[in-house]
Amino acid sequence: MPLQRKGRSAHPPCTSATLCPVDAPPPDLLRTRLGEARLMWIFSPPTLEQGLTVLDSLLHGAPGRPAIDVVQVRPKAPGAHRTPTEARTALTWTRAVLERTGRPEEGGPLVLVNDRVDVAAALAVEGCAGVHLGQDDLPAEEARAFLGAGPLLGLSTHDAEQLGAALDAPVDYLGFGPVFATATKGYAEGLGPDRAWIASTAATVPVFPIGGIDLVGAAELAPVGRAAVSSVLQDSTDPARTATALRALLSP
Repeated sequence: MPLQRKGRSAHPPCTSATLCPVDAPPPDLLRTRLGEARLMWIFSPPTLEQGLTVLDSLLHGAPGRPAIDVVQVRPKAPGAHRTPTEARTALTWTRAVLERTGRPEEGGPLVLVNDRVDVAAALAVEGCAGVHLGQDDLPAEEARAFLGAGPLLGLSTHDAEQLGAALDAPVDYLGFGPVFATATKGYAEGLGPDRAWIASTAATVPVFPIGGIDLVGAAELAPVGRAAVSSVLQDSTDPARTATALRALLSP
């Protein structure tokens, strides 16, 4: 039985045109599209140009629709340690992605920016759907108060305790992982697909398993029906074909 949030509203009303600009994507559309989403691509290439080349393939290489549902823009930070993305870099990368994808109302994938609530707010009028936060970023309650009701808000979780705390947070979706071992984040072993399934059944919002997911791992996540992937698409010789295969494997 899904765990329920407490009585606090997940989406406080907009309080100003600045926080809820009239040209931002419609909130109901964003949440409908998020609920239908199966495949999220973590856009974190070595360079922006390399990532845009892969993005072009994902947008145009599959018949009838983009091969991905969500793009989370996450510029690589220099060095081995994770640091908050610099605002100018996040703005430049996210705007470049939006120029390729178009707006959600036009059928493009949802575009989220990692870490930067300020960038998500600034680019809402250009079609940015929202922001994804880590456990060490701005608290979800403060991010929601700043953004208002419209934009999507995602949160990373890594264990049952964080998942439980997130159920009472004003977020629209959760990341959960790493599900498998991943060199990207330096995890020698993952939480496993069974825990991802438990997380997805406990949560009242969509859960995207993340971490080391390839074609083999995607098949094990079919009961969840969603995944967030990175290098499996970035390193593919045919990203659109790989994404199409991932989507098929994730179909419950």
